[in-house]
Amino acid sequence: MNDLPPMLGFAAWSGTGKTTLLVRLIPLLRATGMRIAMIKHAHHSFDVDKPGKDSHALRKAGAEQMLIASSQRFALMVENPEPREPVLWELVGHLDASRVDLILVEGFKSECFPKLELFRPSLGKPPRYPEDPNIIAVATDEPASFQARVPVLPLNDVMAIRDFILKWMQGAP
Repeated sequence: MNDLPPMLGFAAWSGTGKTTLLVRLIPLLRATGMRIAMIKHAHHSFDVDKPGKDSHALRKAGAEQMLIASSQRFALMVENPEPREPVLWELVGHLDASRVDLILVEGFKSECFPKLELFRPSLGKPPRYPEDPNIIAVATDEPASFQARVPVLPLNDVMAIRDFILKWMQGAP
């Protein structure tokens, strides 16, 4: 796994704004020339394939792996023979590491890898920091009142979060 690019998770309670932040953050990282891969944990059944399309019919007919490709993109869908929670490190292994400078992960908050916690006290949920030793920074909408031994960032300052990530990557393994 030493050939993998740095991986940074975004851990937070549902409703904190992980996806909203990432949608704003990714273009800022891309503007620096960085190539981003994204892994997102879904807590529900989902389907990226549309009923009525050939790939959907072939997968439903029993193809356990369905790779569909065009000149613009390709997608690999793999059916789990027995439903089970996804394993982050197995998913990372499916990425083409030669085309990635940074892997961002939404979810998988219980896994052991560097994470930035998003924390909104108004949600009434406790922070994961300091119980999770893998949290390397906390981004909160109340930074002045959050005490931590890791950097505390303003959640709504996407540039500050980008700058933290770039600095972290300079020292990342």
